[in-house]
Amino acid sequence: MDFGIHLPHVGPLASRDTILAAARRAEELGFHSLWVSDHVVIPREIAGRYPGRPDGRFPVPPDMPFLEPLSVLQFVAAATERVKLGTSILVITMRNPVITAKELATLDVLSNGRLILGAGAGWLREEFAALNTPFEKHGPRMAEYLQVILRCWTEDDPSFEGRFYHLPSVGFAPKPVQKPRPPVWLGGWADGALRRVARYGDAWHAMGPPEALAERYAKVKQYAREYGRDPDSIALTLRGDAIGWGDPALAVEQMRAYKVIGASLVVLVFVGPNADAIGEMMAGFMRDVAGKV
Repeated sequence: MDFGIHLPHVGPLASRDTILAAARRAEELGFHSLWVSDHVVIPREIAGRYPGRPDGRFPVPPDMPFLEPLSVLQFVAAATERVKLGTSILVITMRNPVITAKELATLDVLSNGRLILGAGAGWLREEFAALNTPFEKHGPRMAEYLQVILRCWTEDDPSFEGRFYHLPSVGFAPKPVQKPRPPVWLGGWADGALRRVARYGDAWHAMGPPEALAERYAKVKQYAREYGRDPDSIALTLRGDAIGWGDPALAVEQMRAYKVIGASLVVLVFVGPNADAIGEMMAGFMRDVAGKV
């Protein structure tokens, strides 16, 4: 099992020095990857329930610093050499897909092939409204936007004619360094999202308790068979926000439970008062937990 860390680009430690320190320390310790999350703005009034927490409450207040994710990855790409760079997750439905494809291809080129695209359809209707972007049918829209991105990455003369997006034949260069393309990890919990994973994804990137994840992951594999894909070609990767680090033995137990259901990578979220504390937590995890899973 591999482990990545979520960079501290959200919250009071979202600064140049802290992000650089975390990125360099993670690479030094042998972590697999560095990850960022995505929100452009945080609406002051949110009517819907946040799917990432049992209480449905979105944990990020409107005035909390939240650095733009692709800018952060470009920044740390220049300060690291080996560690992978991923989005957990990028809401591609809030963005023009051709511009997104270009930004991501640029990151892959400048990082020498280290990009992992974690993508989702989004859930925060009020954020879409603030960006003057349609929220309706955001699931089918995501499927089209993803196809546009993949065509730009892999075809000599990409074009697309869909319900939501029209792309005439264009030149798109450079292509990503990774061939045939960078890995695509798709999020989402609803049935339509799982079908998108089965059809387009290299991994399902999810969060939740092991029992619930195992049930939904089985559906991903079932749908993959229906699409004529090898179900074992679709990995299970996780956000481990709820994992506790105070008790290494408990953390080992939690990681083993995820490994049993087939998880191949967990993105870890370390929260501390400063960069030194986060670095100590990362070192403690690699020493006390990672080698025992």
